[in-house]
Amino acid sequence: MATNQPYRNKIETMSAQVVDSNPYSRLMALKKMGIVNNYEEIRNYTVMIIGLGGIGSVVAEMLTRCGIGKLILIDYDTVEIANMNRLFFRPEQAGKTKTAAAKETLELINPDVEFETYNYNITTMDNFEHFKERIEKGGLQKDTSVSLVLGCVDNFEARTAINQACLELSKCWMESGVSENAISGHIQFIKPGETACFQCVPPLIVASGIDERTLKREGVCAASLPTTMGIVAGMLTQNTLKHLLGFGEVSSLLGYNALLDYFPKDTIRPNPECTNQYCIKLQLSYKEYLKNNPTPVTPTPIVEQIKPSTENEWGIELVEDENIDINKLNENILNNNNKPSGDSSFEFSYDKKPTVQINNENTVKVDTNTNLNDLMNQLKNLK
Repeated sequence: MATNQPYRNKIETMSAQVVDSNPYSRLMALKKMGIVNNYEEIRNYTVMIIGLGGIGSVVAEMLTRCGIGKLILIDYDTVEIANMNRLFFRPEQAGKTKTAAAKETLELINPDVEFETYNYNITTMDNFEHFKERIEKGGLQKDTSVSLVLGCVDNFEARTAINQACLELSKCWMESGVSENAISGHIQFIKPGETACFQCVPPLIVASGIDERTLKREGVCAASLPTTMGIVAGMLTQNTLKHLLGFGEVSSLLGYNALLDYFPKDTIRPNPECTNQYCIKLQLSYKEYLKNNPTPVTPTPIVEQIKPSTENEWGIELVEDENIDINKLNENILNNNNKPSGDSSFEFSYDKKPTVQINNENTVKVDTNTNLNDLMNQLKNLK
């Protein structure tokens, strides 16, 4: 039966001690294996997740299990039975807001994580200002910004709102999504001014000026596979951990095609003709930064060409092949009980001559009329 009480008390300090009661031992093992130098610092970071659907809810659970310091969860929807084909939410949570249901579950999984939840739509004017304020001041320490923003929404309007807030605050964020046919998805790391923002290369529908809400039809919904959602959620969480803890390569744009098991990668540069003026200003600022802080050019080391030695250190000689009479060689081997002649380079470690002298007296004579009992009696008489 479900309980609202955590299964353990809060743990003040992450430990690498290998005991069954330590939920962090396998995470801290990453340090011993040389993957991460500072895993315990994950407790210093705050991640904001907008959208608790098939991707966002799973990312929230993964980061909670990884021991993130704080999660800010934002969604305006409620849990429905139609969501049960996805991961995370449970049938008994139907009717609850996704933020309340998620906090309820995640606090039980890891009571060390701090949670802050908001049940609203970020695209309205009032909510957008509060949303932007929480990015700027929602960190673990008072009035500090969050470490990273994760966009896990399913519409372009909400993505544009996240993009706008992060551009205004010059805050890095990661965008994610799964196609309507549920067999492909992607994640994208957006660093304002340095990489393309969401509006630099807009989707065709947005670029064409079509309102995506007019495309929805009554009784028709997008497909959804928990497998594709889970894979994209894992990609997004892994990219988040690499960005926060500074290990491995943070992917700029990583896709997934389920039909071909294909993971394309790319980097999208900023569009100098982006329609968002904040993006243009940040692009110019980044160019000025590069001008004042040029990347030092590492000289290519000169590899000394070592000429091959003409000295024959090992005394190796090449001789012409001799004509060998194979028939005569086989005859010599048979005559010497399969033992090569003394001048051969091969030696046997044992003598292949028979150790028992065979003669007519100790040979069992068998004819077609002999049965098994007769053979057994003959063997006894040989003793």
